[in-house]
Amino acid sequence: MIKTDILIIGAGPTGLFTVFEAGLLKLKCHLIDALPQPGGQCSEIYPKKPIYDIPGFPEVLAGDLTHNLLEQGKQFEPGFTLGERADTIEKLADGSFIVTTNKGTKHHAPIVAIAGGLGSFEPRKPLIENIANYEDNGVAYFIKDPEVYRNKKVVISGGGDSALDWSVFLADVASEVTLIHRRNEFRGALDSVEKARELKQLDKINIITPAEVTALHGNSKLEGISILKDGEKSLLETDYFIPLFGLSPKLGPIGNWGLEIEKNAIKVDTLDYQTNIPGVFAIGDVNTYPGKLKLILCGFHEATLMCQSAYKIINPGKKYILKYTTVSGINGFDGTRKEAPKAVVQAIN
Repeated sequence: MIKTDILIIGAGPTGLFTVFEAGLLKLKCHLIDALPQPGGQCSEIYPKKPIYDIPGFPEVLAGDLTHNLLEQGKQFEPGFTLGERADTIEKLADGSFIVTTNKGTKHHAPIVAIAGGLGSFEPRKPLIENIANYEDNGVAYFIKDPEVYRNKKVVISGGGDSALDWSVFLADVASEVTLIHRRNEFRGALDSVEKARELKQLDKINIITPAEVTALHGNSKLEGISILKDGEKSLLETDYFIPLFGLSPKLGPIGNWGLEIEKNAIKVDTLDYQTNIPGVFAIGDVNTYPGKLKLILCGFHEATLMCQSAYKIINPGKKYILKYTTVSGINGFDGTRKEAPKAVVQAIN
């Protein structure tokens, strides 16, 4: 039986940052994740994808963000159960919980924080008859290592942020990048749309709209695609076809835990992101509430407030006085103290 103060289900960015915020409150964390390594989608799907909306980082690669979060939290000595899925939850008479994984590993904690991101997920695949024949032979649904596409011809299909961002990024990597979308309008951020259109004007990427890919061609590997535009078909040679139509999220076993679910997400109270089960919280992309934005930085905010509430549950009647880390420094569980810079302390005083 693994015992901890806060059991975190999901080791993506939000779950990893929870370790740090809980550590400031002297609360121990243990994380469960079905993937074999921490980082969630940032590690598994797009470790080399740049992220632009993390405060203090004009640009940071998803894999580097994971590394930094692990470094930030390691002083608080979190535990990990990796490669196992949280399967069942049992609430005990004292209000604490036992969570058992699909491999039978049991975890006991007074607080459960579900930070499962989109849950278990599968890529949404286009309805192209022979697409399975080319998977791993020219067709990919995620971009893990952009260097695979160095000096290659790449076709990306989709109209959201991933399709736009990767088209922009690969413009300096691939020999030829073509972005295909079935509509003239894109769903991604305005800045990404403008960057893509600027690169088109500079002949660094091709944009074909409204159009769709209807067939794939090649013997042992992909060699070309058929495009339907304005009722006419054309053939385009390519080395890779990457349809980025998003993910089909599934809560998995968590959906059977008696939580209040709305549109495949867990409803929470915005006071502290607690669910309808006292002691069980949901933070990050897995939750929903009025005005919810599925952004990593929003998950960080939710984790911070959740930890404050968790402290009160674990320490009833004990008052916690918030101290800024610029003044108080950080004490890890090993007793190591990191002082705030003197100049910062003097400025605040």
